Amino acid sequence: MRTRTPMEAADLGARLCQSASRAVYSCYLAVGVPAVVLCLASYEIADWLPALTLWWIKPWLDRTVLFVLARAAFAQPTTLRDLWDAQRQVLWGQLIRTLTVRRLSPWRSFTQPVHQLEGLSFLEARRRVLQIRKNKMGSAVLMTSAFSFAEFGLALALFSLVFWFAPGEGAAADWTSFFTREEVSPWLDFAFYVPYALVILFLEPFYVAAGFAMYLSRRAELEAWDIEQEFRRAFPA
Repeated sequence: MRTRTPMEAADLGARLCQSASRAVYSCYLAVGVPAVVLCLASYEIADWLPALTLWWIKPWLDRTVLFVLARAAFAQPTTLRDLWDAQRQVLWGQLIRTLTVRRLSPWRSFTQPVHQLEGLSFLEARRRVLQIRKNKMGSAVLMTSAFSFAEFGLALALFSLVFWFAPGEGAAADWTSFFTREEVSPWLDFAFYVPYALVILFLEPFYVAAGFAMYLSRRAELEAWDIEQEFRRAFPA
């Protein structure tokens, strides 16, 4: 463990996610797929509701990913049974704050480990977040922005396949009508949310991992972590 630039730490986080991908995605998809299906089913209530609910629940989905990554940092494998045993803390702990204040945070993956892993009281966590965030907010916002653009680009690319593989002529006209909201087929309208959901299921673990690695790098900078025992004290669970 050593200090790194924020972007170097984010890159390390992506590598951590790759190395622990089996555990990360097995646990994440077990929680994420049912949640995404419920979000998509809200289309029957209002055609704009799937996009809102998918965007809204992402911080809640992130908690499962962070749980797995925190264990992976100590080379501890995580199974669905481990997630089930810890569900009260991982899935239901701090639920209201996760879906309200932290949903609007532009650096949530950077500061989420403080709230989820350090076990501090509300005021202690607030002071800790300010300390962790000091002089690093710009990098955290930049990282969040980069993932937002990547998410939008991937979702748009997947959605464009509907038109690239559409039989016959007139695909260009259909593409235009989608954005002008003129005579849009309900199925085409719904089809936009499916690629967005797939991108969230694929990309969100990398975003969480990037923020987690930036957090670890910041702790190394502040506290000179240099032995594994210090990690184990930080995450007693």
